[in-house]
Amino acid sequence: MGLRHLSADTDADRVAGALAEDGAVIVDGLAPPDLLDRIAAELDPHLALTPTGPDDFSGRNTRRTGALIARSPSSRQLVMDPLILSTTGRFLSQATNFQLHLTQAIAIGPGSPAQPIHRDQWAFDFFPFPAGYEVQCNTIWAMTDFTEENGATRVVPGSNKAADKLRFEQSDSVAAEMERGSVLVYSGSVYHGGGANQSDQTRIGLNITYNVAWLRQEENRYLSVPREVAATLPVELLRLMGYARGAYALGYIDDLRDPIEAVRPGLSRPGFGDN
Repeated sequence: MGLRHLSADTDADRVAGALAEDGAVIVDGLAPPDLLDRIAAELDPHLALTPTGPDDFSGRNTRRTGALIARSPSSRQLVMDPLILSTTGRFLSQATNFQLHLTQAIAIGPGSPAQPIHRDQWAFDFFPFPAGYEVQCNTIWAMTDFTEENGATRVVPGSNKAADKLRFEQSDSVAAEMERGSVLVYSGSVYHGGGANQSDQTRIGLNITYNVAWLRQEENRYLSVPREVAATLPVELLRLMGYARGAYALGYIDDLRDPIEAVRPGLSRPGFGDN
C-alpha cells in the first residue's frame, strides 16, 4: 500500500480524512518554486553552520536547522499555509486550539542510514495517549525531490491505528516519494522515519509541525525567535507560535493578561481563552 497523492487544489476535509484513515498523505505541488528558492537562499548559510546530529536517531550525517521563523522570513508563508492550517484545525478539532510545535530544515547527507521507525508523539515522554486521540499534525515540505534513493521519509501506512511502542522494520514502510514543492502531511501517531540516502545529493525537507495547545512545544519559540523579531510579526502568526492561551487558561501573564501583550501591546483580548 502506497501513500495517497492529492492535488494542490484539494480541500482540507479530504486531507484530514486521508490523515485519519492512513496517518499520512501527500499534497503535490503546494509550494511554488520561487518561494522555495527564496527559502533556500535564506537558510543556506544557517545550514552550513549547523552541526550534524550527535546520535543515530538524529543522524550523524544529518543537519537539523531550526528557528525558521527568525532565520527565513519566506518560510512563514509555509507555516501559515491556509490548506495546512485548515487541515490541522479539522484533524485536531478535539482540542480548543493548536499551536506551532517546531520548525526545522532537515538535510540528510549522502551515505546516511535510515532513521529508526518511530512515532513523533513519543516526544511527550512516551505518554500513552488514548487510541484515536491525535495531538499532532505534521508536515514535511520537499525542498528537493524526495526519492527512495535519496532518503525520502518512510511511512507505515495505517499504523496510526496500531498499538503503541511497536517495532517496525524498514521493509514494513513505504517511501514518501514526491517532487520539490510537494508536502507530506502526517499524524503524530503514524510510524515513520527518515530514509537512507544512497545518492550523492543531500535531501532537504522543511519539517513544520503543529500540536494541541495544552502540550509543550518541542521548539522553544520564545527564545528561538528574538523579541525584536517577534514584535514585527503578524498577530495571527504570533498566536500560532504560542503567544496565546491554550485551552481556557493556560499561558497567561501575571494578572491573567493576554500573552500577546508581551510583544504587541494593545492587541490583547479580555477574559480567558483566545478562540
